[in-house]
Amino acid sequence: MKKRILLVHSRSGPPLDFALRRLAARAEVHVLAFHPLPAGAEEYCASVIPAHERRLKGDALVDAIVEAAGRVGADALCGLSEYTVVPVAEAAERLGLPGPGPVAAASRDKRLMRAAWEKAGVPQPAYRTVASAADLHRAFDELQPPLLLKSAWGAGSTAQLVVSREEEIDPAWEEVTAVMTAADAAGVVMLEVPGAEDDFLVEEIIPGTTQSWWADDSGYGDYLSVEGIVIEGEYHPVCITSRLPTIPPFMELCNIAPCELAGPLQREIESVARAAVDALGLRTCGTHTEIKLMRDGGLALIESAARFGGAAILAQIEHVYGCDLVGTLADALLGLPTDPPVSMLAQGDATGAACTLSLLATNAVGQPWSRDLIWDTHVVDWPSLVTPGTTIETVPGLTIADGTPMPKYERSGGKMVLGGVLYLKSPDSKTLLHDAYTVLNGLEDALARGWQQAGGSGGHEQGTSE
Repeated sequence: MKKRILLVHSRSGPPLDFALRRLAARAEVHVLAFHPLPAGAEEYCASVIPAHERRLKGDALVDAIVEAAGRVGADALCGLSEYTVVPVAEAAERLGLPGPGPVAAASRDKRLMRAAWEKAGVPQPAYRTVASAADLHRAFDELQPPLLLKSAWGAGSTAQLVVSREEEIDPAWEEVTAVMTAADAAGVVMLEVPGAEDDFLVEEIIPGTTQSWWADDSGYGDYLSVEGIVIEGEYHPVCITSRLPTIPPFMELCNIAPCELAGPLQREIESVARAAVDALGLRTCGTHTEIKLMRDGGLALIESAARFGGAAILAQIEHVYGCDLVGTLADALLGLPTDPPVSMLAQGDATGAACTLSLLATNAVGQPWSRDLIWDTHVVDWPSLVTPGTTIETVPGLTIADGTPMPKYERSGGKMVLGGVLYLKSPDSKTLLHDAYTVLNGLEDALARGWQQAGGSGGHEQGTSE
């Protein structure tokens, strides 16, 4: 009899159709859906339990997962979203099933994460936990400004602000708490713990630089991530994905595989990632570890999650390295033999290059679009934005529908200002990097031009935007 996996589905994570196809190749898939499934996803599911009308948190959320697992006779629980890490881990512990483990909250609550790394001596910025504007005032006096204020339970850069002067503290606190409350109410994030919208930390800004890492004109940013998997407590780093520079405050634009750094530099990064993941005490889960590059070969941890990277990172890894990480995780959760890479993969193991690009109403340096435009993938002349040999597509399950106004870019908005995800593939990383910048800097004009050629302005006055 085929084994059964209960996938706990929420907003965020990899495209659902991508994950479901790979899970369904291993087991009968049942879905507990706290977020609606995209069209066509149900064909890979033995059953779907709709739960997106239920705004559950804490023990009630874990209870719902345990009940659903019993209903379908699940042999394994799986959660691929940031918001399902903790409840799935707790449900798996109750049921005696493999999962991220009893201390998975340390990979979700950034306050616990920083404390675990502080104890382990992992390089990271000085920080303070804050729960009020008064706490933030005290932290401002104790730390070295400018400081990064961030939600302890946030994801996708939501509710992050840089605080440089004391007079900015009260407005910043008001803004970030309002953003988290609004994001939770709108379902843009799923805060799985009661009161999480009020949990914050503030930290010194890591003095990142590409010096001693990348050439001055490389086009790469001063941070990157290590993608990996933990199986029965053993960490397997899979590969590094490079980044473009963030835009203010720290909004991610793009990640690229393979990483073109020299082998010895990649091994130094791998060592720090291993120390960070080991310090979190995880059992069986994907990992996504973000690291800042510093002067003279220094490194500092940004954060690490007990799940795979979101957007199309898994598709990139599969395209470039041939690794089916969703399938590997499913095998581990089901107690089947696994075959993770024996060592971290690098450019010598790669075939081609791929990247995930954020669909934002801004250019590559964070200048917002000058026009309010309606999104429509069909009016954009995509070949005009990329080099011959490069392919580009939108990721449907992660991108706003055609006819939707592009969200305006606001610095503290995080995922609330994200229009979607673009996925690019090229023969090599150099071409891919060039094309990523071209798309970021040219998409506004290409979208406006496409609307003009289609006989409309593409502005918000269009009937389709209402």
